[in-house]
Amino acid sequence: MRPSHGIEIHRRTFLDRGIAGLGLLGLNSLLGAERWRGVVNPPHLKPRAKRVIFLYQAGGPSHLETFDFKPKLAEMHGKPMPESMTKGQQIAQLQGRPLVCFGPQHSFKTYGQSGQQICDLFPHIGGIADELCIVRSMHTEQINHDPAHTLMNTGSIITGRPSMGSWLLYGLGADTEDLPGFVVLTSAGKGGQMQPIAARQWSAGILPSRFQGVKLNSIGDPVLHIQNPPGISKDIQRDSIDAVNRLNRAQHGVLKDPEILTRVAQYEMAFRMQASVPGLVDMSDEPKHVLEAYGAQPGDGSFASNCLLARRLAERGVRFIQLYHRDWDHHGAVKQNVALKAQEVDQPTAALIRDLKQRGMLEDTLVVWGGEFGRTPMSQGGDGRDHHIKGFSFLLAGGGIKGGMSHGATDDLGYAAVEDAVSVNDFHATLLYLLGIDHERLSVKFQGLDVRLTGIAGRVVRDILS
Repeated sequence: MRPSHGIEIHRRTFLDRGIAGLGLLGLNSLLGAERWRGVVNPPHLKPRAKRVIFLYQAGGPSHLETFDFKPKLAEMHGKPMPESMTKGQQIAQLQGRPLVCFGPQHSFKTYGQSGQQICDLFPHIGGIADELCIVRSMHTEQINHDPAHTLMNTGSIITGRPSMGSWLLYGLGADTEDLPGFVVLTSAGKGGQMQPIAARQWSAGILPSRFQGVKLNSIGDPVLHIQNPPGISKDIQRDSIDAVNRLNRAQHGVLKDPEILTRVAQYEMAFRMQASVPGLVDMSDEPKHVLEAYGAQPGDGSFASNCLLARRLAERGVRFIQLYHRDWDHHGAVKQNVALKAQEVDQPTAALIRDLKQRGMLEDTLVVWGGEFGRTPMSQGGDGRDHHIKGFSFLLAGGGIKGGMSHGATDDLGYAAVEDAVSVNDFHATLLYLLGIDHERLSVKFQGLDVRLTGIAGRVVRDILS
C-alpha cells in the first residue's frame, strides 16, 4: 500500500500547485478522452433519430391553456367538480377543499391542414401544427415537483438512477470528440414560482460519472475559466495534463477504480473544450434573419437563445440536449402567467423545429416539449391551478414521429387520460426505440438487479411513429 499512498500524495501536491493554470480541470462531468462508442453497438433496432432536444418546461404547464381544449370545462366553470371523478384521488394542495371547475382561460384555434387545436397564445407553434404530434394523454405518478422531475428524467423516484440522457450516451456513445455528449441549459422568465432544478436530474447515477450531463452557463462564459490565465500557453497546459494523466493511470494500475480513468477522460475533454466552446457560443456567424426568427439576443440567457444554441450543439454531434425553462408553476393568476410564458417559448420553439427542418436535421432529431405534470381543471385560490398527474400534454416532432396528429385524450373536463394513455415509462420506451434501442435490453446490474430506464414497465407507443 505504501507505493500507492505515495502516488496519491504526489498527485495531490501537483494539483494543489498547478490547478490555477489548468482552467477547466475542475469540471467533473465531461465526456471521455476517447470517444465512447456505446454498449448498444450495433443498435438493437434501425434508428430513426440520432439525437434528442428536450425542451423541458419545468413547473408543470397547464394543458388546459396550451394544447388540450375543453369546451365542456368552460361550460362547467364555477360549478362543483363531479365527485365521481375526484373521490379518493391524489390531489396536491386542494386536498380537503371544495373542488370547483375552472374553465380554460384562453381561447383555442384550429391550425394546419391537420386541424390541430392549439391555444391561440401559441400562434408560432400553431404554424408548425402539421409537424407536431400532440400527445394529450400523458400521466405520471408523482404529484410534487422534485419527485416528478426525478421520475420524468430517470424513470424512477429512487435517487441515484441514471437520467435518460445518461442512458442514451451510455448506450449509443458520443457523436463528437470536442463537446460533451449530453448538455444541459437552463433559463427562466416571468410569472409563476421559480422552482429549483437539482443537478441530479442530469446525473449519471449508478453509471460511471463520464455519462452525466454537463450544464453550460447561459449567461457569461458557458464554462468557468474557459480561457487560460496569463502566462499559460496551450503547450504548457498540454504538458501539465499529460503529467496528471500519467499519475492517474499509475494510480489506476494500483486501485483499478474506473472513476480514475473517468478523471483522465475529463481532463482530455476539458482541454478540447477550450478550443471548441468559444466557437460554439460565438453567434457572429448566424445571419440576422435566423436571430430574428428565434427572437434571440445571444448571451442573454433566454429560452430563445438556448434554443438557437441547442441547434448549434445538435449540428456539432451532441447526442442529448436538454433545455430547462422554469417558471411554469401557476398556483395563481394562471391566465396572466401562461400568457407570459407563451411569449417566451412560442416563437423559439417553432423556430427551432423550422430551422432543423430547413437544414435537413429534423428527420433525425427528436424534439420533445413538455414538463413533469399538468394542472388541475379545478381552481386554486380562485385564479390558479394545482399540480395534476392524471392527464397532461406533450409535443413531439421529427426523429421518426408522425406529424400533424393528436394521440390520446383526456375526459371532457381534462381531468384524466381516458384514451390511449401514455405513462412516463411508455415515453421513455418510445424515445429509446426511436434511437435504435430496445428498452428491455439496455440495463446495468446494480445490487443484484437489472436496472433499466423503464424499470419493469414501458411500451413503445407505435401509433405515433411515422
